[in-house]
Amino acid sequence: MHSPNPTNAASTIAVQGLDQFYGETPVLRGIDLRLQRGRTLALLGSSGCGKTTLLRLIAGLLSPTRGSVSIEGRVMADAATGLFIPPERRELGMVFQDYALWPHMTVAENIGFPLEMRGMRKEERQRRVTAALARVSLETLAGRRPSDLSGGQQQRVAIARAIVAEPRIVLFDEPLSNLDRELREQLVGEIAQLVAGLGLTAVYVTHDHAEAFTLADEVAVMQGGEIAQLASPETLVGAPASLAVAEFLKLGAAAEARALEGRWHLAGSDIVIPGSPDMPPSGSAQVLFGRKALRPVAPGDGAMNGTVLQAQFRGDGYALSATIDGTTPPVVVQMTSETRFQPGEKIGLGVEPSGLRWFPAGG
Repeated sequence: MHSPNPTNAASTIAVQGLDQFYGETPVLRGIDLRLQRGRTLALLGSSGCGKTTLLRLIAGLLSPTRGSVSIEGRVMADAATGLFIPPERRELGMVFQDYALWPHMTVAENIGFPLEMRGMRKEERQRRVTAALARVSLETLAGRRPSDLSGGQQQRVAIARAIVAEPRIVLFDEPLSNLDRELREQLVGEIAQLVAGLGLTAVYVTHDHAEAFTLADEVAVMQGGEIAQLASPETLVGAPASLAVAEFLKLGAAAEARALEGRWHLAGSDIVIPGSPDMPPSGSAQVLFGRKALRPVAPGDGAMNGTVLQAQFRGDGYALSATIDGTTPPVVVQMTSETRFQPGEKIGLGVEPSGLRWFPAGG
C-alpha cells in the first residue's frame, strides 16, 4: 500500500465540493476526494455518517445538491450546470448489501442478465458468465436458484454479476454486513484478491474498520457528513488526525491531562505522565493511551498503578483491561500480557511514551 495522493490529475474517480441535502438536512458537506486507477478506497464510518449517500452519488443513484462527480476524466454530475449522467451510462459494477438477485433465475442467468439487457450475443454472454463464475469459484452452481445457496454463495453471485461486464470500477455497498464474522473475514480477503487480480478501481462502504484495513489502499473515515481523515490504514493507526478518529477506530483510551509545574498530570490526580515525542508544551490536552502504551509490571514499579478488570486469553497471550488507580472518573485502559491476572488484582503500569498520542483539550 502507498500513501494517498489526492492531487494527482489522473484520477479515475474525482469528487469536488460535494454537498447533499435531504430537504433542509445536510447529509454531506464539502466532500473532496480523488481515487487513482487500480486503487481501493474504503468509506468507513458509523450509521448515518453519509458514506452510503456518497457512494450513491458516485454511482448515479442520486444527484448532488452542490458539487460535481467525475469518472475517468468525464463529468458525470454537476449541480452548477444541471448535468447528470444516469447510472447505466457510467459503466460501473455495483454490489449491494442485500444481494439483489432475481429468485426465478438461475445463478448463471442472474450473472448474465446485465449483458442480456445490453443486447450482447448469447455466445459472448456465456463466455463472460463462465469466466465470472470461475473467478468467484461457483462453476458447479451455475444451474442453481438463489434460494438453494448460502448467504456467502449468494454474495459471490452478486460479485460475479458486478464484474461480468468487465467494468474498470466496482462499487461495494456494505456487501458483507449480513454475514457472520468468520465468513466476512474469508470473503473480504477474496474480494481484495479479486479486485487486485482484475486491476479494478474500487470504492467499498463499510462500518467495520477491520474490513476496510484488509482491502483498502486508503480509507476515508467519515463523521457527521464530512471526511474526518483520508489516509492509508497504517497512517490512520499510527497518526490519527483527531481524538474522534482514534476513538472510532478503537485505538485506545483517552483521558484529560493538565500541565502543572512543568509536568503533565492526569486531570484530577497527582499521577505524572512520562514525556513523549508529541507532548504539548503546556496547558490542557487529551492523552490517548494506545494498546502498546502500557504494560503490566509489579505493583509500585510502574509510572502508575492499576486494578485489573478482566483478562481474556487470545492464543498467544492475554488481553488485559484495567483502571488507572486514582482517576475520577476511572480511566479504563487496554494492554497485552503474557501472564494471566485475576479481576481485582493490583498491578503497576509501565508506560511506553511512544505509544501515547496527544490531542487538543475537548477532542
